[in-house]
Amino acid sequence: MRVDRLNVALGNRAVLQGVTFAVAPFEFVAICGPNGAGKTTLLRALAGLLPGGRPQPRDVAYLPQGARCAWAMTVRQVTALGRIPHGDQNPAAIEAALTACGVQALADRRVDQISGGQARRAMLARAWAGQPKTLLLDEPIADLDPSAAHEVMALMAGFAQAGGAVVAVLHALDLAAQYATRMVVMENGSIVANTSPALALPAAAASFGMDLRAETALLLRPKQTKDEAA
Repeated sequence: MRVDRLNVALGNRAVLQGVTFAVAPFEFVAICGPNGAGKTTLLRALAGLLPGGRPQPRDVAYLPQGARCAWAMTVRQVTALGRIPHGDQNPAAIEAALTACGVQALADRRVDQISGGQARRAMLARAWAGQPKTLLLDEPIADLDPSAAHEVMALMAGFAQAGGAVVAVLHALDLAAQYATRMVVMENGSIVANTSPALALPAAAASFGMDLRAETALLLRPKQTKDEAA
């Protein structure tokens, strides 16, 4: 999946300027940068949702920023919507998505009666249920508490390690650095860094007007089990 020298304008404002980007299987790419940098527009271009684009819903799952379900549906019903491109209700795929995204216990609850973070995971389960080759996720850990955010990031990393491709817009630079295989930093519609997270972090911090300092490198991490610690 790639775009080459992509230019996008909204009215008289350039949103993307000569952007070239590609993602391959086994990659988890974090797209970082300040608001208005063009991150969401790039993600929509990859999803084929810009004028002239060609969506591929069987192979590519796109989860937009702030995705919500306004209907009085259960979490299981919302997850099952991910099977629409395939024209079936594959129970195994739906159950696997509920379990993978940590919402199996909420399967029969109405999605409009659970917390924002739980609803976010339900929408991720919908994307997962389609068994895509590529996940395009716009701020997938927004609304999540730190533990849940780590779980979702680990889930996406596992998807890539199994041969899938993940592109996620993220503002949490610490989590992007821990889990992504590559970091793309955007500013003013252009890519200013496209490399390993360790090498891209200074540019990412600078894009937010911040310095990257060693004394701020202490990060929250999931607790290790006894087996992992050994």
